[in-house]
Amino acid sequence: MDIQHLEVFLTAAEQLHFGRASQLCHMSPSALTRTIQRLEEQVGKPLFIRDNRHVMLSEAGELFRSYARESIQQWRSFKQELRDDNYLSGNLSIYASITAVYSILPGVLERYRQRYPDVQIHLHSGAAEQALDQVNSGEIDIAVAALPAGKRSQMEFLPLTTTPLVFIAPANVDPLDDPRCNGLLDLSRVNLVVPQYGLSRDRLNQWLKTERVAANIRSEVSGNEALIALVRIGGGIGIVPKLVLQRSPFSSEVRIIEKAPQLDPYEVGLCCNRSALQLPSVRAFWKMAVEQATGKLAE
Repeated sequence: MDIQHLEVFLTAAEQLHFGRASQLCHMSPSALTRTIQRLEEQVGKPLFIRDNRHVMLSEAGELFRSYARESIQQWRSFKQELRDDNYLSGNLSIYASITAVYSILPGVLERYRQRYPDVQIHLHSGAAEQALDQVNSGEIDIAVAALPAGKRSQMEFLPLTTTPLVFIAPANVDPLDDPRCNGLLDLSRVNLVVPQYGLSRDRLNQWLKTERVAANIRSEVSGNEALIALVRIGGGIGIVPKLVLQRSPFSSEVRIIEKAPQLDPYEVGLCCNRSALQLPSVRAFWKMAVEQATGKLAE
């Protein structure tokens, strides 16, 4: 099948909106529709389920998306093998939180850009909790994420740094002033602001279960930056990676509660599907990150 047609299909599958997809592909909506129809004729089944309001992938479309991604990856790898070993082109997609963009990626990303200027880098920013899902789905090549305790068979992980989880309160509030706390933050007596999901939420839930504490969870948020902002305005006591807090514009407007439950810190690093590491552009970035992490990156 035509690689360009597969790329058009993947764009449509990601957007689930033919108008937006046609703009991203720099083609008319009718041309995009004809491309999808030709692919459907070749497959022998509809790839999308469409009506006047909605577009969604059919069961065949879901399977075809995996085929399209693998085919494009193999084609790019093949083209790269034909080039000079010191030359790289193609695409590299990276997913990271705002904190990771500022604190973890700059060094290796700058060096990679200087060494391989013809690689198109697509940097996506979002909630850290979504990083692993983005990689697992194949939508992103590499993500900066909190590494899970258990390894996943199809993924590679590269630890880069460790950060503790800390409890925070508004700068003008000391929850330990409550005499019922006995000098230690009592999670059963304060309003908590917690992540909806993710490793820090898992660590908190495990502590609450082990200690048999019934916490008063007042708010659940998506993203550490939003959590800090909510704590700042008095939404409750929050839990956040210290690395995120140090980079937050609100860091001076909240305080770390020193006498609080101690949760296990977590490692932050890169994660990538092993199949994506077959792509030269991805493999080169990973190698450079390993060299930087081990102090072997040449200046």
